[in-house]
Amino acid sequence: MRWIWLGTLGLAGMTAACANVSPVTPTPITTASPAPTPGYDWFLSQDSGIARLAYGVEASDDLKLGLDCSAGTGKVDLVALGKSGMSEIYLESGGETERFPAEGEPSQLHDGDLLTATVEADTPVLQRFRRLGWIAQWVDGERAVYVPQPGSATQVERFFGLCG
Repeated sequence: MRWIWLGTLGLAGMTAACANVSPVTPTPITTASPAPTPGYDWFLSQDSGIARLAYGVEASDDLKLGLDCSAGTGKVDLVALGKSGMSEIYLESGGETERFPAEGEPSQLHDGDLLTATVEADTPVLQRFRRLGWIAQWVDGERAVYVPQPGSATQVERFFGLCG
């Protein structure tokens, strides 16, 4: 009988220890498509073999996330807003996540830094973005989701088609 008591006590102790473990990073949201934000959308522009896919307000300086590429290179330059001193761009799309080392410089238009990183266009999180049409950026545990308005999701596919 004494062994049963000790075994039960040991099992209870292990259960309590497991219950106190908390995750270190935020848990990404999975594949459910979020709703678009009124006034914001993805905009595609092309000039001299360079494509830019930007999420923000049309004809304004309100940019949340930008992706640039030279046609056919397979490389994407990410441009994102971050808090001062940040050194990474943390993206998520449909449960796929990736942290990209980034360089930052003080933004002239917003509080915080303007972060830049160059990545491969076939990075899993970018390919999930290509399939789903939306992507999220995590900053200090807060998630901002960038969703196309109805009818403009094709801009995302066109961008990746140009990048190669």
